[in-house]
Formats: sequence, structure tokens, C-alpha cells
Amino acid sequence: MQEVTSIENEMYLIAKDFIAMRYPKGWGGVAVIHTDDGKFLTSVSIETANSSVDLCIEVGAMCEAHKYNSCVTHCLCVVRDDENSPFKILSPCGVCQERLRFWGTGVKVGVTTTDHTLKFVTLDILQPYHWTNAYPLEKLEQYTKG
Repeated sequence: MQEVTSIENEMYLIAKDFIAMRYPKGWGGVAVIHTDDGKFLTSVSIETANSSVDLCIEVGAMCEAHKYNSCVTHCLCVVRDDENSPFKILSPCGVCQERLRFWGTGVKVGVTTTDHTLKFVTLDILQPYHWTNAYPLEKLEQYTKG
């Protein structure tokens, strides 16, 4: 089994601390993104009356990475049901996986496990049958940074 790195542990601690601060009661969730220039970017989901316009928790941090022209190396999404519940890691949804692929298939993402351990895998491991495999790499490079 792959060992968790210090970056990944730090991301998890940042997420837990941020949830406790931002959501002292009830549900809470935060995403933490690490970039190749050493930044830890955080974001939360937008709370709206119309859930059809909500965005995933990771989107704000991804936009920050784009804003700073930084390359994403890791992404982690952590939630809890309420202040008395354990923390859970959510694998990125399919849409966020597509967004993260902008930085290449080597981006490491936190994934949900049955034993609730902290585990990261690269996007190419998470999606071994991704649709981009049907195209030559040079055709796709214009759409990616990584």
C-alpha cells in the first residue's frame, strides 16, 4: 500500500481545522488543493436556495490555482455530517476529475475508502479507461497544462 506523504497529511489537517472553524455546528466540507509552487488552496461549496446552481467543493480552489497560474499536484475533499461525526474523504466526482485533468493525469486525489483511511491515487489510476485514451496525446496537449 502506498504511504501517505507529508503534503497529503498536511492537506488533511488543514481540511479538518478549516471545517471546525468554518462550520462549528452541523455539516461541514472543505477542499484543499496543493500546487507545485507550494501553495495550499482551500474552498467550500456555495450555499444557494437553488441547488441546481451549486458547485462542487473543489471548484473554488481550482479557480484559485488557475488565477495564480499554478499547477495542481494534489486535491482532497473532506466532509463531516455534523460536529460529532467522523470526517469522510470524498473522491472527486466525474466533473471534477475532468477539471483536474487540465493539470495532467498525474494529479493525486484523495479517494473514499471502506476503512476511512487517507489514500491518494493519480487520476490515471482512478480513471484507467478515460475517454482521452482514444486520442493521440499531442491532440490533447493544447487543452492541458500538465
